[in-house]
Amino acid sequence: MDEALHERIRECVAAVPAGKVATYGDIAALAGASTPRLVGRVLSEDGADIPWHRILRAGGVPAPHIRRRQLELLRAEGVLADGERVNLRTYRWNPGSS
Repeated sequence: MDEALHERIRECVAAVPAGKVATYGDIAALAGASTPRLVGRVLSEDGADIPWHRILRAGGVPAPHIRRRQLELLRAEGVLADGERVNLRTYRWNPGSS
């Protein structure tokens, strides 16, 4: 994998503030990655020290294998899910805003 791209993905994820979320696609677009799957791969291999839990699948749903822990961490930051879906209109991070 391109190490520079890997680092850009990590930097974009690290920039998502507490109380906000982004999708894998959002991060891919910001970092210049060709696919959201690459973001997931980077997080699974090297995401323990960044706020991986703030990154959701399209539609605001967590990945099934980390769902419970992810929703728990988001809830601790004030991000509430309706069932198992986070309302992206409410909580989606806009990197252009303050």
